[in-house]
Amino acid sequence: SGNVHGMPLAAALGLAGPEFESPAFRLPAVEPSRVALVGVRELDEAERHVLAELDAGVYTMSDVDRLGVEPVLREALARVAGDGFVHISLDMDVLDPEVAPGVGTPVRGGLSYREAHLAMELIAESGLASSLEVVEVNPILDRENETAKLAVELVASALGARIL
Repeated sequence: SGNVHGMPLAAALGLAGPEFESPAFRLPAVEPSRVALVGVRELDEAERHVLAELDAGVYTMSDVDRLGVEPVLREALARVAGDGFVHISLDMDVLDPEVAPGVGTPVRGGLSYREAHLAMELIAESGLASSLEVVEVNPILDRENETAKLAVELVASALGARIL
């Protein structure tokens, strides 16, 4: 998209351009076949074009609506894990702004509170996560730290917190 906050994946794939080139990086560091985007609901034209050319897994909110969170997430995890572990990037923009108002690019129709928790619970159950990051929490846009608190809850679910 050209937004710097959206460039880490492009950089890891070796697609971010010369401003991200450095001898410290061995790019591409991630094979497109080991990437899955879950809950996608808005892409600009350049992103659409790049994703169409890559072998990345793109699961839209339409996929989640039609199939459900569990089958989509299980397929995404199987795709990216191969015979190893996965890095999870929890972009809080994936959630609906009704439950996560404090994000940089809110788009209606995102994951619900329960869908997001189920996704994190499935990640914990899989045992495949070797690392997890949370991005796109903007306290200036948040309502009484609602998004930040939800982010903490989702990390707890990803680490195995359960009701029982």
